[in-house]
Amino acid sequence: MTEETSTQNPMQKVKIEKVTLNIGAGKDQNVLEKGVKLLKNLTGKTPVKTITQKRIAGWGLRPGLPIGCKVTLRKKEASLMLLRALDARSGILNGRQFDNNGNLAFGIPEYIDIKDAKYDPDIGMMGLEICVTLERPGYRIKRRSFRASKIPMRHRVTKEDAIKFMRQNFKIKLEEEQGEI
Repeated sequence: MTEETSTQNPMQKVKIEKVTLNIGAGKDQNVLEKGVKLLKNLTGKTPVKTITQKRIAGWGLRPGLPIGCKVTLRKKEASLMLLRALDARSGILNGRQFDNNGNLAFGIPEYIDIKDAKYDPDIGMMGLEICVTLERPGYRIKRRSFRASKIPMRHRVTKEDAIKFMRQNFKIKLEEEQGEI
């Protein structure tokens, strides 16, 4: 498939499926409550608490214990939050933050770097992780209830597709990876 035909085919256009904001708190419930308040302040949506499935005695975790919280944004809200988050990173991402399935994840060490975020003394200083899922039209076939099937390799979003999409739509710059041989 040539570059010219891929831009003309609407089924080949990459789009943002969702943006997930995540805060891991471990077993400390005070940090978890602060994380829930932070995500609610940033997005205006009520976060969902994530629960452990396994017992890890060394970390003091048991099944059913809430250890983090997350909020999933879609459509216009997702694009706007991603713009704010990339502004906090000065539009610079690393190539290692993209996976081979067209997703990317990056962290923000302090939430006050995000545009329009006000410092809250009840929360203190806290960071969060942002995960972006990219897809093409037609990905519904893997989620539908009747005759679900796999996405063909030629239709999947690759790492290069994701980088190209982010450069074109969000004007990101890739930080040169140091130490690669």
